[in-house]
Amino acid sequence: MTLRFYDTASAEVRDFVPLEAGKASVYYCGATVQGMPHVGHVRSAIAFDQLTRWLEYRGLRVTVIRNVTDIDDKILAKSSQSFGPDWAEEPSAKAEEEWWALAYRYEQEFEQAYEVLGVSRPTYEPRATGHIPEMHALIQRLIDRGHAYPALDDSGDVYFDVRSWSKYGSLTRQNIDDMQGAADADPRGKRDPRDFALWKGFKDGEPTTAGWVSPWGTGRPGWHLECSAMATRYLGQQFDIHGGGLDLRFPHHENEMAQSQAAGDDFANFWLHNGMVTYEGEKMSKSVGNTVSPAEMLELASPRVVRYYLGQAQYRSILDYRPTSLQEAAAAVERIYGFVAKASKKFGGDFAAHPESSPVPEAFAAAMDDDLNVPQALGALHETVRAGNTALASGDDAGAEQALQAVLAMTTVLGLNDVRGEVQENSETAQALEVLVEAQLQARAEARANRDWAASDAIRDTLAAAGIAVEDGADGASWSLKKG
Repeated sequence: MTLRFYDTASAEVRDFVPLEAGKASVYYCGATVQGMPHVGHVRSAIAFDQLTRWLEYRGLRVTVIRNVTDIDDKILAKSSQSFGPDWAEEPSAKAEEEWWALAYRYEQEFEQAYEVLGVSRPTYEPRATGHIPEMHALIQRLIDRGHAYPALDDSGDVYFDVRSWSKYGSLTRQNIDDMQGAADADPRGKRDPRDFALWKGFKDGEPTTAGWVSPWGTGRPGWHLECSAMATRYLGQQFDIHGGGLDLRFPHHENEMAQSQAAGDDFANFWLHNGMVTYEGEKMSKSVGNTVSPAEMLELASPRVVRYYLGQAQYRSILDYRPTSLQEAAAAVERIYGFVAKASKKFGGDFAAHPESSPVPEAFAAAMDDDLNVPQALGALHETVRAGNTALASGDDAGAEQALQAVLAMTTVLGLNDVRGEVQENSETAQALEVLVEAQLQARAEARANRDWAASDAIRDTLAAAGIAVEDGADGASWSLKKG
């Protein structure tokens, strides 16, 4: 089946044909590192990680660029605070912290969250502050083409002239006259309130370290300009896919597309946007008190369960969080890895080390080819788990082994095998646990042979209290961890 993705710009599902045969280029918006990662950041990263893994499975060599916005109004505002209300929950915050130190500190928090949840590292992760010359060049191209102008009030700002670009608003299908003014600079220096800042002149009170010399005066880049410059720096004037959260469509991605195309770049061939995360049907909001962070989720469930939950919906749909969501995800993960544990123990060998040796089932592949339909793909995964358990119970070793290999291939594509902090089958910890549990099961078997049911039940209860489930079968007792 042909790969097909929903393109926001054309508002239709289109066949995906890479611009260069055998390769795919992907840019997706990373974090503005002004604070701790929230669940929307992580869901987006997991969605585009699934995309990358599937493109690679389909044989493409994928170049992934995920930016870090490390200079921004919000970063500067937050760094100028002492211990304020927004920082009260973060004991690591430092009074009067330099903006670049704050940005770097939060950048590390994002990297840790990505790593724990098995998000593959991008090919490169550029920082905005490392690409000022490219931004200057892009601004000058826009000025030369008549699409940008220095501010009328000598502030040192430079603006994109939205009325000079007839396609402005096409990504989100808006009429320019219906748009509100861009709230990124004082409108007094603009020809039109909707014009947005490409360069922001240095203002009194800002730290001198947050300014760079430019042909238009000392200042710093606008948010939208940063991504256009970094995307084309590494992927060229035209590339395959630009991604990000649904909340970035306007103004960020609309402005990116406008300024890049107005400068003469074809820019992204596809625009992909992942849906938002809600709380019991409502938008998450700190003021309402209905937010849940990735860190809070990881206190309630294992990384694999959190990854499963955040990646289980079709990427364009809303993902609704409820108090029982992680429990439901944990039950699903337990079914999958309970089978993996039993089958791996029976057949031996390190199947997980080479899951790519087995193809995914056709139903799974068809679902992923169809705009990354993960819910249908998970249906194929769980059906394979059920078939594998049936094969184990009936003594169909060939069927069970085939199911095991297929399950591992699918969980690898979904990134469930790469989370950090899970017990791996070949780890020293797992080996030690295997020895201890097997000794307990041997003692239990002897107690049962002697009809000492009290001792047998006591061993089983002790293992259960430690989170180890024991299952009796025709071939003896088997065990698995209760949590996935």
